[in-house]
Amino acid sequence: MTALKPYLSEIEAPRRADVDALRGLTLLEFGTDWCGHCRRAQAVVAQALADHPQWQHLKVEDGPGRALGRSFGVKLWPTLVFLRDGQEVARVVRPTALQDVLPALSQA
Repeated sequence: MTALKPYLSEIEAPRRADVDALRGLTLLEFGTDWCGHCRRAQAVVAQALADHPQWQHLKVEDGPGRALGRSFGVKLWPTLVFLRDGQEVARVVRPTALQDVLPALSQA
């Protein structure tokens, strides 16, 4: 079994200005390592991204007072925010199946 990629802590997470300046395709995944919904979504996200190597995937730990998640209006975990050149093009909240994620990947 492979180890799951950990979420970036607030100290490691990028600032909103850095995210807005990103070039290309980026998936921001907001959640926590201990969240059951987040853990269940990991296989779905990994499977969706397997055929889309052009996407950079950043997992960002979220919670009360976390600036990046608040700036994106994250309310539930996991929240997947799909960006093209730093601009949101799609969003998926609590994906449970591959079909939840694939349409967002193809919108960019």
